[in-house]
Amino acid sequence: MGDSAEKQARPGFLKGVKSEFKKIVWPDRQATIKQSIAVVAISVVVGVLIALIDYVVKYGVNFITSI
Repeated sequence: MGDSAEKQARPGFLKGVKSEFKKIVWPDRQATIKQSIAVVAISVVVGVLIALIDYVVKYGVNFITSI
């Protein structure tokens, strides 16, 4: 009984998805390049910071455990 109601609701759902997909505003090539460079640069900076913190903590733990 519930199958027919689900089958009727599905085309409405797909039409809604299609209409919402048409509303998407995609960034241009220049904006995509700038954002990609920003993501890579921030990732590198955060990676270096994590590596430095890891090194300091490792050195501190080794110093404390050697006492």
